Amino acid sequence: MSGATPGPIHPLLTSGEEYPFVKLERRRLELAPPGTTSINFGMGDPREETPAFIRDTLKHAVPAVSSYPATVGKPELRAACAAWLKRRYGVEVDPERHVLPANGTKEAVYLMAFAMVSPGSARDTVVIPTPAYPVYENGARFAGAKPHFAPLRSSDGWRFVPERVPDEVWKRTALLWLNVPHNPTGSLLDPATGARIVALARKHGFWVASDEAYGDLWFEGGPPGTLLQNGLDNVIGLYTLSKRSAMTGYRSGFMAGDPRLIDALRRFRPSVGVATPDFIQDAAIAAWNDDAHTPATRAVYAAKRKLFLDEFARRGWTVEASGATFYLWMKAPGGDDVGFVESLLRLGVVTTPGSFLGPGGEGYVRWALVPTFEHCREAIARLASLSGVKA
Repeated sequence: MSGATPGPIHPLLTSGEEYPFVKLERRRLELAPPGTTSINFGMGDPREETPAFIRDTLKHAVPAVSSYPATVGKPELRAACAAWLKRRYGVEVDPERHVLPANGTKEAVYLMAFAMVSPGSARDTVVIPTPAYPVYENGARFAGAKPHFAPLRSSDGWRFVPERVPDEVWKRTALLWLNVPHNPTGSLLDPATGARIVALARKHGFWVASDEAYGDLWFEGGPPGTLLQNGLDNVIGLYTLSKRSAMTGYRSGFMAGDPRLIDALRRFRPSVGVATPDFIQDAAIAAWNDDAHTPATRAVYAAKRKLFLDEFARRGWTVEASGATFYLWMKAPGGDDVGFVESLLRLGVVTTPGSFLGPGGEGYVRWALVPTFEHCREAIARLASLSGVKA
């Protein structure tokens, strides 16, 4: 080849760092026994069917002529999202001022820091309680922000304690990420702590983004609340149909909160994309307008959860937190989370090492209870051949 040498590629793309689930898949291909179909408890991608009424709505909405969707989505979708927030949490929002659809919350998570962090600004820090969903960190780094990790502790029930973050960090913070219920630990944040966090945000002048993707998957106690119940100032909540309605492939979610931030994101969105296709939006409208299908979804996960909790208890394996979400946060037998996961991979059972999910996750394993109930039973049968593992 000839010609001038092209300019540099972004260093985050040449560092050799792999996205955790890409690395996990590579190890699966290396270690899984030939001819054995893997049962995947790694990525949180439900294998349950999307409810039939949602699929039927989608089929009937596909048009003969395709057009670009509006950047801010259909008014009917924003209205359905606002109505769901009122029914689910008692929070009233204006669908025109406070709501913005997103292509699943992953897109919104990744882009959030780009809207909040200016090059050279004194507000250059994104606080991330860890272990955590990897995209919080990735979005911050690509936006030029500096992540500040706040490792969660077993002794705190895996709940974020805002007082552990020094005031000097809060003063340079642009954004705090919360994830309630929490992925990967399944912990819940009590309302009093949520109120303290929002008060800190207003005192120090930073934004709080509360990723509430698992808010309808709860088991012990009552349904969790939303951070928006503390008022909209300085707060944005993220909600998705991926887990609530088994619609991961539809890529449909929304953001709601402080109108100053929603307005900024509305102006940002035309530069990075548009809303999901109109026929997907029609399916999403049907899903947000229906609450009857979510108890059945929760019951399916409750049954799988009990199956594994009973099996882990029989083996003397310890599960911590895990009061919500479809995740179980298990202490790795022997303390080596990567080694334990690799022993499972050799049986064709995929789980996620806690250390793949950031500081504080070492020594723990995340089980995503997304395979079908029958595959869950098969995975438990495979555990019978697990050797050399002590509780």
